[in-house]
Amino acid sequence: MAQEFTINSSQIETKINQLLPSQGGFGAGVDFSASTMVIPIVDLTESAEGGTARADLQTASSLTSSTAFNVSNASTTIINTTGYFRIFGSLSIRPNPGVAEEATFNLTDGTTTKKIYGIDVPPSSNISVNTFNYDFVVFLAAGDSCIAVSASTASQLIGSTRQIADISGNLVNPL
Repeated sequence: MAQEFTINSSQIETKINQLLPSQGGFGAGVDFSASTMVIPIVDLTESAEGGTARADLQTASSLTSSTAFNVSNASTTIINTTGYFRIFGSLSIRPNPGVAEEATFNLTDGTTTKKIYGIDVPPSSNISVNTFNYDFVVFLAAGDSCIAVSASTASQLIGSTRQIADISGNLVNPL
């Protein structure tokens, strides 16, 4: 239980009146007191969060922190560093009579490969050129890679990657 103490000190009273003029002028007979009770103070302002930038601004692209890629008729490793990465851009694919077309993003550890995003166009498709936007986040552990795959010149993946956090989840701001 908290204990209350009355403080009768003209020196302390004078100092408080100098440092905190709005607290002065209580008049005669008003004493200062202290307590053994701990009263936590919680700062809920934006400055207490460690930064003033909005969270969505942290994922912004910049000249030095984004890595562009353009993959057509190839399989290209676009990321092979640990951490969390944003991958965004567009893919276009056109039908190729008699041939199935594919454009995908794959994650691999060198042994196992998983398709995580992409499109397949069957050989009998009558669709015209299609363009699809993509924007997703991947996590790469040590030894993992993200590969953009375009099965032929009929498919193209154009975009950028940007690391948004390191392997421990610490945010990486754009440079």
